[in-house]
Amino acid sequence: MRTTEVLVVGGGSVGLATAVFLSHHGVGTLLVERNEGPQAHPRATGIGVRTAEMLREVGLAGAVDAVALDWSAGALGRVRARTLADLAETAPPAPAVPRQAPYSPAALRGPCPQNRLDPVLLAAARERGATVAYGAGLVSFAQDEEGVTAVLSTGERVRARYLVAADGVRSGVRAALGVGLTGPGALTEPGQNILFRADLRELVRGRHFVACEITDPAAPGMLVTIDGEKEWVFLTGLDREPAPALIRAATGVPDLEVEILSTLVWRARAQVAERFAQGRVFLAGDAAHAVPPLGAFGLNTGVADGHNLAWKLALVLRGEAGPALLGTYDAERRPVASLTMEQALVRMSDPALHWGQGPAAAEARARAGAINAPVVHLGQRYVSAAVIDPRPGPPSAEDVVACLDGSPGSRMPHAWVSEGVSTLDLVRSRFTVFTRRSGGAVWTAEAARLGLDAHAVDLAEIPPGGALLVRPDGYVAWRAEGAPERLGGVLGRLLARGQDG
Repeated sequence: MRTTEVLVVGGGSVGLATAVFLSHHGVGTLLVERNEGPQAHPRATGIGVRTAEMLREVGLAGAVDAVALDWSAGALGRVRARTLADLAETAPPAPAVPRQAPYSPAALRGPCPQNRLDPVLLAAARERGATVAYGAGLVSFAQDEEGVTAVLSTGERVRARYLVAADGVRSGVRAALGVGLTGPGALTEPGQNILFRADLRELVRGRHFVACEITDPAAPGMLVTIDGEKEWVFLTGLDREPAPALIRAATGVPDLEVEILSTLVWRARAQVAERFAQGRVFLAGDAAHAVPPLGAFGLNTGVADGHNLAWKLALVLRGEAGPALLGTYDAERRPVASLTMEQALVRMSDPALHWGQGPAAAEARARAGAINAPVVHLGQRYVSAAVIDPRPGPPSAEDVVACLDGSPGSRMPHAWVSEGVSTLDLVRSRFTVFTRRSGGAVWTAEAARLGLDAHAVDLAEIPPGGALLVRPDGYVAWRAEGAPERLGGVLGRLLARGQDG
């Protein structure tokens, strides 16, 4: 029987990212995937700024940026035309997009579809010590007080301390646990996702776009950018034959050379699992929540699941935290998933709520109850036993900077402390103390006594004479107003030491 600390079921982007995060924290990880290799057919393309920060944390920012599309000169969001040829004649030049937001140290030069992202994650997981086994599906599992025993389609048995299910929207693990779902469920009739190859550079002419709604009755659907040149996805109904003639009609080029690469049946769903954890088994990604595609929230929310869980599992496995710390995974991630699902649903009724810019768009979002996309990605707050005196939020539906105010439960504020080094970089995936430059010596001494790093930085969000205690995932765990004598007790409370799981 093979043994591992954590068994990850599912080798999509979320499963691979979870394996990277676990291995980054020194956790022995085995990932099993029933398919014979990474999926060639991408279902998501947008990497949010928070996901970019997580990639930066584990040293993958450069590798992912290198395979991302180069939209540094500008890009359109969602556009609409009768055919792509019509768009080429009418669309204005794509506006320049700032490469880096002032509230984050991370940035990618453009979208990074899953067929580009996953090979980077796979290599990184293996380089960090994870074992990734393709052609090995999960057949069954049973858990007890000490761990989980799994049977694979290869006949092999695996004994793991914990299991993370990233096995998709129809999760077999979730079904075996008997975990129900909340939310409206299926939102659309089944459609088809057609991956094809065709040289459309002459039509696009540098006017990059995320998606183009095609309105021609002969080929209604959505054309989605994959590489922006020769690789694309067309979303349309099942009543259309996935053939070159359909793509020629959608593009408006009768003699276009087209190669259909693959077709997937797909439908939009909105659902959240009733619980994200049961015993030693955790749900992540689509197994835990299915988020409608508008907003590019689904993949990013799933990656954040693995990031949130990895450091907690690592500390519990090392005996540095009590098992009760793992209970904060559901407490933190399920509300985020529910809110994210709701925000995607709001956008489905009016996509301009997502793509719109400027005061008029902000007013429209306010009327509709829509939260600005950067706030959805970065501004949400955690409320759990792993945060002392949390401040529920977000406090602003429009301004992400207002949400990153150093409050417990929020993501640590970003500021450059030296060339190319952010306050977030100083966290280094472990509990870290931040003080002001003046009066921080006593905090530094107490942090050193407890084995914590401490940094003195110029951040207005740190109380004078106080400090921020930041978790390994970059979230503020405690904002202290005074002297550091409580630091040891607070750390013990956060780590659930002496508490049963």
